[in-house]
Amino acid sequence: MTVIVVANPKGGVGKSTLSTNLAGFFAASGEWVALADLDRQLSSHAWLELRPAAMPPIEEWQVDLNAPVKPPRGLEHAVIDTPAGLHGNRFDVALELADRVIVPLQPSMFDILATQHFLERLAKEKAVRKGSIEIGVVGMRVDARTRSADQLHRFVEGLKLPVLGFLRDTQNYVQLAAHGLTLWDVAQSRVEKDLEQWGPIIEWANKKG
Repeated sequence: MTVIVVANPKGGVGKSTLSTNLAGFFAASGEWVALADLDRQLSSHAWLELRPAAMPPIEEWQVDLNAPVKPPRGLEHAVIDTPAGLHGNRFDVALELADRVIVPLQPSMFDILATQHFLERLAKEKAVRKGSIEIGVVGMRVDARTRSADQLHRFVEGLKLPVLGFLRDTQNYVQLAAHGLTLWDVAQSRVEKDLEQWGPIIEWANKKG
């Protein structure tokens, strides 16, 4: 069983979009998957309530911040969505449960600077230094034609971390989320470009060990 935490203290970078679609992939693959939400607003759990019963199931995982425990045995993947301003007990609990951390990042200088500090903080964590927690970066809402996209590329090239991919800015995510759906719940022809971009992310999230 693998627990994947999606984290960045900067708000509005696409954490819930990444978390719900990652859980949606595992569900569509026939796996037993759970989705946790450490944000007080519980946006990801609210999304689960919108999810049609006919869709591949994603369980709601309630994490007790005062006494966190691993999810049930037999679960194949768990995804943890985290809040903006992640710090203190929520940060500690997320890392305590994590096997892997995905850091979503948007192509703006403010996001880049905020994320740089967060990655430096992660790098100091004992579990990260020992290699028991792996970290990957995903560029979110990236338009390759813009100067900000160039800035993002230059930043991630300097990281000693795997850059898992870049997801384009599209209304597909917004429209699907409004109905509790993910890219894997609709006809492939409708979201073909987006599914292609997810390939490396899925490969990293699915790898063994």
